[in-house]
Amino acid sequence: MTGDLRFSWVLSGSGWATCRIADDASEWKDFVSYCTDALADTLYAMVGLYGASTVQRFFFDLEPAVVRWQLRRQGADVSVAIYRFPDGATSWDAPDDAGTLSWRTTRPRSVLGHAVMEAAEEVLRTHGEAGYREKWVLRPFPVAALQDLRRLHQRNDTCRHEQCQRGPVS
Repeated sequence: MTGDLRFSWVLSGSGWATCRIADDASEWKDFVSYCTDALADTLYAMVGLYGASTVQRFFFDLEPAVVRWQLRRQGADVSVAIYRFPDGATSWDAPDDAGTLSWRTTRPRSVLGHAVMEAAEEVLRTHGEAGYREKWVLRPFPVAALQDLRRLHQRNDTCRHEQCQRGPVS
C-alpha cells in the first residue's frame, strides 16, 4: 500500500467547511455544517485509534443529509468507510449498512493520523483560534484534540515528515 493519502479541511463560510479525503484511486468531498463539531470529532476519533479501541465512528452534518465515518483499526492499518444517510433526523442510530457507501480506503494509521493532523494544523495556521471560532461559530478550535493526536502520532508512529520532527505549530 502506498502512503498516498490527502485530507483537507477548509473553512468555506460562516459555519461551513469543505472536507476532502483522497487516495491514489478516488476521493470524497462534501460541505460540512457546524451542527456537529466535525473537525474535533475527526481528531478525537484518530486519537481513539491509538488506544484500546479498534473502531471509531463520528458524523458530519451536511444539512439535511449526514455522513458517518467508520474508522476500523486492523493491525497497523485503518480502514476508512464513509456512509451517507439522506436524513440526519432519522439516521443517527441506523446501522452503517443502512447508509450508502460513499468512499472507502485502507491506509496505515501513521499515514492517516499524519494527514488529519497536518490538515488541522493548516487550519490553525491559516485562521488562528480566534479566526476559527469566528468562522465555525458554535465551537472553538479543538486545540486539545490536536495536541493529543500530535503526541500520540509522534510517540507511536515512525514519521519522517519534517513537520513531525520540528514539533507543534505555535
